[in-house]
Amino acid sequence: MNIIIHPSYFPSISHFVAIANADTVTLEMEDNFQKQTNRNRMYIYSPNGIQLLNIPVKHSDNAHQKIQDVKLETAFDWQKQHFKSLEAAYRTSPFFEYFEDDLRPIFTKKHTFLMDLNLQTMELVSKCLGMNFTPEKTTEYFHEVNDKTDYRNLINGKKDTTKLESYTQVFGDKHGFINNLSILDLLFNEGRYAKDYLKNQKL
Repeated sequence: MNIIIHPSYFPSISHFVAIANADTVTLEMEDNFQKQTNRNRMYIYSPNGIQLLNIPVKHSDNAHQKIQDVKLETAFDWQKQHFKSLEAAYRTSPFFEYFEDDLRPIFTKKHTFLMDLNLQTMELVSKCLGMNFTPEKTTEYFHEVNDKTDYRNLINGKKDTTKLESYTQVFGDKHGFINNLSILDLLFNEGRYAKDYLKNQKL
């Protein structure tokens, strides 16, 4: 199966289900930035339930700004805040300490563009999962794609209706299973078993 998908910030588990079961992956690089999507946000399982981690981006006067041109807001230290939130959520998970040193540089390196950050998070997670990630990239935008399975809709978390099998989550006893969070939730809870889990899910 050949798929096309959006790069996003530590993507949802459904994103990685698509990637894990694909023969080739093409990343959509040519679309316009849209607010309220997973392009610049992820959802994690905090001690109080689901938590949104949002990356602030610089506002543009151009209503149709290309995703490749979106710059990160550096006026305050959102990276430090995000890493603290991950620590609070997953410090007691089985595999947080195992992957912590791999992940930490993402929260200290200063990227200029959102796209560069998103690509780095996807490459890093793929490496942690033991998955080969050598995607192709679009050079032109097409509203409809005929030669690939189109999973670009997964970028809009509110419209992503993927139902996943439950797995053990740190605060599951308190709040129950929360479906389709960031891939980090699966990675920290399942570790090396996460790849097999992804291959067994259906979109």
